[in-house]
Amino acid sequence: MSKLPEHISVASRATELTTLLLLLALLVVLISELPADVFSPASKSFFFAIGAVGAWRYSWWAVQALRSVWYNRRVFPRLRAAADAAGAVARPDELYVLCTSYRIDAEVSFRIYEALVSEAADYGVPTTIFAAVSDQTDVDVITHVMEASGRPANVEIRYMFQKGDGKRSAMAEVLRAISRRMPSSNALLVSMDGDILLEPGTLERSLSFFLSRDDLGALTTNNSGIVIGNDATREWYDLRYAQRHLMMSSMSVSQRLLVLTGRYSAFRADLATHPEFIALVEHDQVDHWRFGRFKFLSGDDKSTWFWLLKHGWKMLYLPDVFVSGFEELPDRRRFFASTIDLMRRWYGNMLRTSGRAIALGPRPMGLFTWWSLIDQRLSMWTTLIGPSVAILVSLFWRPSFLFAYLLWIFFTRGIASLVLAWQRGRFSLLWIPLLYYNQVFGALLKTYVSFRFNRQAWSRQGISAGEPSDPVAARRQRRMGHVLHAFFVGVMLYVLTVAAGVLQPPDPTALQILSEEYQQAPSTDREFTEAELPIKAVGNSSKHERTQP
Repeated sequence: MSKLPEHISVASRATELTTLLLLLALLVVLISELPADVFSPASKSFFFAIGAVGAWRYSWWAVQALRSVWYNRRVFPRLRAAADAAGAVARPDELYVLCTSYRIDAEVSFRIYEALVSEAADYGVPTTIFAAVSDQTDVDVITHVMEASGRPANVEIRYMFQKGDGKRSAMAEVLRAISRRMPSSNALLVSMDGDILLEPGTLERSLSFFLSRDDLGALTTNNSGIVIGNDATREWYDLRYAQRHLMMSSMSVSQRLLVLTGRYSAFRADLATHPEFIALVEHDQVDHWRFGRFKFLSGDDKSTWFWLLKHGWKMLYLPDVFVSGFEELPDRRRFFASTIDLMRRWYGNMLRTSGRAIALGPRPMGLFTWWSLIDQRLSMWTTLIGPSVAILVSLFWRPSFLFAYLLWIFFTRGIASLVLAWQRGRFSLLWIPLLYYNQVFGALLKTYVSFRFNRQAWSRQGISAGEPSDPVAARRQRRMGHVLHAFFVGVMLYVLTVAAGVLQPPDPTALQILSEEYQQAPSTDREFTEAELPIKAVGNSSKHERTQP
């Protein structure tokens, strides 16, 4: 198990204690109000809620968890030993670092570049840092860092000012500048964000993997957070890192990943400077039957991943190497709105790329990786089955079933949180409700974005893209998205209401029998006599007036 950085941001003990008391109180209420027969095999509602779909979802998650343990305990130690042995006798010919910064606080930028320059100096190979900056303040900060570091002889700084139209164009300009230097086949490139702090030994312990494996195209590392925000925000970020660690470790058993994180990833320089690679980073786009052709705004880490995946290069995740990000929600005062905005952007990037990756088939990536991509799209619907059935059954059949469902959440998310904590190296009680929040609201967002994934926004840059420039076409496109989304949600809810016994579909045989009986009945049985009419004629429609007794 890897040791977490000391400056990781976590919830306070007071918050943990308060959460413990609240959860215990809620648990007592649920157990005391729980129906006696809810766990009976004859309980149709409970059986459906934890039936085939639930067993499938949790068994698949268990497979991912077991693969993660296998990778961290068995596979990775051998990879680490081979990499350390190769790194002890060799170094890459040269190293290039692509660091993109956009309006980062000067104090944070100083810490970032101080750690980066120190790492490059200690690594000892000729290193060129391309700083893609937004204004002169960044240049002044980096100049100060170089002076404070004694201007290491093996470190060169090159500045490139961003256009302000997103990260992709800045990355492409830097990659073209590196390609003009004609890097050797043994050169490496690190791509990182300008708010990522490299922990001591990051370059030494990560780049050595390329020296021991000729088939390795890229790698990424473990993450931790230096979070500006309240305790819930801190644990939300760390929970996401814990989930990321489990998934990345599992996928690395197949020597493939589902994304190359833009926070810190390393590539072979000859691959990252390939003209097709650069073109995909700068102008990645997709053709869609409803949206037409549109460019990707963010998600550069998905573009780099897809290019390597398509060309059959292997990828690895390093669980024992950490980089720490300075994290902050777009609006610290609005936790739910800000986390939803971030998840909408992340899931949009995933959905925009996964379709074409699935279309490649299992050959370039292996069957497990290919099915994991398919599962990303299935899980957004299957995750919603549990809460949907619980609400339907509680409203229309047995209100007390809601207590059983909440108890089920306690049990399943508690076990999942413990598994994540075992691999992460720490635990927080806040993970239990936050895990459920991530899963349910994440699934809702994925279904929402899947019908509108051309709409894109980047909060820090304040730019958006994807919709037609014609307002009429944009409104028509939005209406179609609403209609399709409502249709699929309606179909899902109808199937669930029938399966849960809330709504019984019409029986064609019974309808036919009723129809035959009605037709065979005497006509006097089907018509009211004039004396039985419970109406009052008005106006000139009748000469007689009859009122109801």
